[in-house]
Amino acid sequence: MSILRIQNLTFGFTPGRLLFKDFNLELKQGQLISIVGKSGSGKSTLFELISGNLQPLKGSIERGKIGWVFQDPYSSFHPSYTIIDQIEDVASTEGIGELAAEMGLTNDLLTKLPHELSGGQLQRCSILRALLMRPELLLCDEPTSALDNVTQLDVMKLLVKYLDKTGILLITHDMDLAKWASDITIALES
Repeated sequence: MSILRIQNLTFGFTPGRLLFKDFNLELKQGQLISIVGKSGSGKSTLFELISGNLQPLKGSIERGKIGWVFQDPYSSFHPSYTIIDQIEDVASTEGIGELAAEMGLTNDLLTKLPHELSGGQLQRCSILRALLMRPELLLCDEPTSALDNVTQLDVMKLLVKYLDKTGILLITHDMDLAKWASDITIALES
């Protein structure tokens, strides 16, 4: 079943300089597709188009329910509210105990403020929050770039583990990571 279908997408910020011209993509549940490219190639713009924050000049985007995992987990959580409060603001906490345990997150850790956690712990909390939103499509914008190599691998293994419940579109600069994790890798040219 397709959870994301992009057909003939055309988009650019300035006339005469298109980031996308007749771009097509289909993502199915259980798939992980990586979008790789240099800064300015349109990776983040593609996510903005998929999420509906930008409108294409031409073409169509059909998508299921979206969840996000951002590059910098510290900026994706409010500094003065506990992790659990921020999860409860956007998602059902049904099944949170089991899911958190699978991710190596304790109930005690979820009651802390973001600055009290390591980058890896906070990124796992970000993934937990996104999965509890029950997305059909998980948009991951450089989810491992701020982490050390061991934590990067742990976070990616964690994401891949949940492909039976969702499909993942991953933005990354890391071609080795894309090759390791992806069913399909799409390189955008700047």
